[in-house]
Amino acid sequence: MGQVLIALDQGTTSSRAVVFDAQGRMLAAHSEEFPQIYPQPGWVEHDPRAILDSQITALQEAVRLSGVNVADIAAIGITNQRETTLLWDRETGECVHNAIVWQCRRTAPMVDRLAAEGYGEMIREKTGLIPDAYFSGTKLCWLLDELNLRDRAAKGELCFGTVDSFLAWHMVSGRPHVTDATNAGRTMLFNLAAQDWDDDLLRMLDIPKAVLPRVVDTSEVIGMLDTAILGRPIPVAAMAGDQHASLFGQACLTPGMVKNTYGTGCFMLMNTGDRLVRSEHGLLSTMAWRIGGKPTYALEGSVFMGGATIQWLRDEMKLLTTAAESESVAASVKDTGGVYLVPAFTGLGAPWWDMYSRGTLVGMTRGTGRAHVVRAALEAIAYQSADLMGAMAQDVGELPVRLQVDGGASANAFLMQFQADIMGVPVVRPQVLETTALGAALLAGLAVGVYGSIEETAQVWQRDLTFEPRMPEEERQRLTRGWHKAVDRARDWADK
Repeated sequence: MGQVLIALDQGTTSSRAVVFDAQGRMLAAHSEEFPQIYPQPGWVEHDPRAILDSQITALQEAVRLSGVNVADIAAIGITNQRETTLLWDRETGECVHNAIVWQCRRTAPMVDRLAAEGYGEMIREKTGLIPDAYFSGTKLCWLLDELNLRDRAAKGELCFGTVDSFLAWHMVSGRPHVTDATNAGRTMLFNLAAQDWDDDLLRMLDIPKAVLPRVVDTSEVIGMLDTAILGRPIPVAAMAGDQHASLFGQACLTPGMVKNTYGTGCFMLMNTGDRLVRSEHGLLSTMAWRIGGKPTYALEGSVFMGGATIQWLRDEMKLLTTAAESESVAASVKDTGGVYLVPAFTGLGAPWWDMYSRGTLVGMTRGTGRAHVVRAALEAIAYQSADLMGAMAQDVGELPVRLQVDGGASANAFLMQFQADIMGVPVVRPQVLETTALGAALLAGLAVGVYGSIEETAQVWQRDLTFEPRMPEEERQRLTRGWHKAVDRARDWADK
């Protein structure tokens, strides 16, 4: 058997492919960006063809750059932006509409109606989720309503899927219509305890079961890669939502271990083992992964605007030339001068769950300059993540001993030090920041026998740097109070 593993990492703004050896060393990577589509304020879409084409191109180019023999590739794993929703014709494979992205707020009124009709508690009990436009179920309902497709869906003529399903259907021989348990768990249609689609939830949104994919394990061979893509069949052996893949790639295999991924958004997950923890503090209960039919659960908090906040400074506000420049600009001032940026551009996620909050910049004076705003933006990423950590500590009764970090913005030393300071716990950065891709590769390797056990995959993880907290407690509390005051100004801003 070959010892090369490949991860397809299909994200919100780009499609990546990363080639690893069995020791977790990155041999090559390639990324293809694709356009974001904003039909109306608060709406976000992707062109499905752009998703597929960019992912295939990224895979082919990464293999070319790596120089590996295709015969040595043992398996491919898929990891993906999660709640993004696609609906396609089962016969032709053509989507009936653009993909509706996880950030999209168009179904907020539908979520309000569900809450008003008393479905909120049932949704939370069955799915572990809080009713929100973030999740896939209402997006699918919107497509079926707006395009008048319920009859076609009921007849089995259409396929619903998140991005993992869409890629598998188009890239795997035999067109399997599948999703894994981590992605199914983000639809607001999946019963976590029963590990299956839930009839009550389907009735709630009038969604025919015939449109849904089959739910498979996170680490499982679902088929062989279409030979037209790389010239030979290769096992496609893992599917995992990006945050779950990252948790696995960070070797957070023991209950109580926590990771935070700094991508477009920030996503913090705590492994809770076989215990399905019901959050009392605004977090989600979710899958960690399902292997050998056995579910492992997690607590999750989601921040909608992480690295995207820095992109906003660069692209819309023109305060930065590159995202990397934010570190030196922020460090050029000793503090924000009392300025707070609350980047609630698409609402606030955990633990606030306010679909109607909006971005707010407060505390400015005549002396406020570019560097203060840039620093406030970086600090906002850390404050939002600290709120998640605080909620987790309340739910499980103790503060985790450390936070393991990954994702693009974790390379920013200023941000990581401030994160450690404002949380009061060490922040640990691994040698391989591509832990989402690494997790997908490890899960695929586990399925085909490159690794003999889950524990064996953990040996791949290596520490790079630890950021120790050094901020006095009094200052930490003062800054956090100011942040929460700013959040209060941003909440419930947009008209319902």
